[in-house]
Amino acid sequence: MAAATPVAVSARDWGWRHAGRKAQAVAGVSFDISPGERVLLLGASGAGKSTLLHALAGVLGEDTGGTETGSLQLDGVHPQGARGRAGLLLQDPESQIVLSRVGDEVAFGAENLGVPRTEIWQRVHTALDDVGLRVPLEHSTAALSGGQKQRLALASILAMSPGLLLLDEPTANLDPDGVLEIRDAVQRVLEGTGATLIVVEHRVAAWAELVDRVIVLDAGGGLLADGPPEEVLTAEQTRARLAEAGVWLPGAALDVPPPLLPVSSAPELLAADSLEVARTPKGQSVLSGVDLSLQAGDALGITGPNGAGKSTLALTLGGLLRPRGGTLAAAPALAREAGNIPSKWKSAQLVTRIGTVFQEPEHQFLTGSVRDELAFGPRRAGRSDAEVQATVEELAQRLRLAALLKVNPFTLSGGEKRRLSVATMLATSPDILLLDEPTFGQDANTWKELVSLLAELRRDSGCAVVSVTHDREFIAALGGQVLRVQDGAARLQPAEPAAGAAA
Repeated sequence: MAAATPVAVSARDWGWRHAGRKAQAVAGVSFDISPGERVLLLGASGAGKSTLLHALAGVLGEDTGGTETGSLQLDGVHPQGARGRAGLLLQDPESQIVLSRVGDEVAFGAENLGVPRTEIWQRVHTALDDVGLRVPLEHSTAALSGGQKQRLALASILAMSPGLLLLDEPTANLDPDGVLEIRDAVQRVLEGTGATLIVVEHRVAAWAELVDRVIVLDAGGGLLADGPPEEVLTAEQTRARLAEAGVWLPGAALDVPPPLLPVSSAPELLAADSLEVARTPKGQSVLSGVDLSLQAGDALGITGPNGAGKSTLALTLGGLLRPRGGTLAAAPALAREAGNIPSKWKSAQLVTRIGTVFQEPEHQFLTGSVRDELAFGPRRAGRSDAEVQATVEELAQRLRLAALLKVNPFTLSGGEKRRLSVATMLATSPDILLLDEPTFGQDANTWKELVSLLAELRRDSGCAVVSVTHDREFIAALGGQVLRVQDGAARLQPAEPAAGAAA
């Protein structure tokens, strides 16, 4: 990569309030970041980390409808006057993919910056190699998995060779090998370009040795901590404050109840026999020979490398994609009067039987407020107004959304969107809950609350919980079985016991 001129960042009592919100997303933040410094930005879910990155990238300003206070500068200039100096990887990588072919997508940013054509394609190949996205340049961006899209979005940023690299949870949807691959790729780029780095991650272990500073935002305004990683993350006087705020701390106990044991007499809900799945009805098979039985109260974690077919399998199990081969049948306890083929069920029949939480939360939002979003499913299921209101209030309280009931779902933080998408499915009390990357964007406190809520759901209502995830601690906390998906096949194995500490 070409050398970049590293950017200096300065904030003085800076704050931002989104249009239509009473509370500020960020308030009273002050710091200086030297050119070439590497910073890990932490804070509770909803503390304003993504808002700060967006502001640094120059996409927030008075002309966007919000209200800015204090000052925020890149090399002495407001970020809106320094566009092109910063490269931002969004929390949802799909939202920043604009072209249909992988090579064109990676080249797009560099082309806009006026990089010579011969140099552009050198950068494209280098960036794709660095992030480990090994697909042809003409490969469709729409055909990539969520984790592959994350690699693609990062490659597009790296090809621009920005002086300030802003990464918003760059490894959240990646398999364990991919996490290290991306971390190492970022390190190589920083060593080659000298760029300044600000990276947001809830899980800090992979980045603690790469950065030389940790800044922690306080959800109430200002900073909770600022200093070298070895001081901020290990000093006794700061760890207690950070743990209370929900910051993931290396070596901290997870403190969740032991996983539930399976009940052998529980009724069967769903059975797959030699199931074959594809992303489209006539598309190429991505996974075959899946044999699976789900009983009431079961927990199943689906794991495997990015692009192996995990999400496609989950959508098929959820009745949203037709099987390409084999059979998928609902047992009488689940089918009731709807028939035994989930892909033929009407939406009103599906909503109380199988609830699916998509990898991209925005794909399932239908209304203009968090309250209406939570109420939509129960109303569709024919619940009374009193029942709907009770459900909304309980879920909003449990998943820390109570202060956001009037807010538009699309303006929430990534972690808040994920909790809302889970809550909307919980609201209809389904027999099976399918979750695609449920812990994305969650701090330690909301992670624990989600684990406890799902455990209660299994125990009290017999809901079977199926999770597509790379979060080993989450799988261990829920218990049950693991379906390992790799190389077109799937293999069942018991969940490993919890390690007892956060990564």
